[in-house]
Amino acid sequence: MARKKTAARPAKLRIRQIRSGNGRPAGHRATLRALGLRHHQHEVVQTDTPAIRGMIFQVRHLVEVMPATEGEA
Repeated sequence: MARKKTAARPAKLRIRQIRSGNGRPAGHRATLRALGLRHHQHEVVQTDTPAIRGMIFQVRHLVEVMPATEGEA
């Protein structure tokens, strides 16, 4: 009988906005909102997916990214 695979928990990223979106192009501000960042120094935890990685790449000069610890959402 085949062994049942256990689904690994997807990796999580902790994203912190370290620079303001004021004075930035509208696309950058929209990307920050889509990531869930609302203001300077705001921090969110997102699942590590290609879409999230692409958004982070677009605003990499405005955010700081770290792996999330086990206890974080």
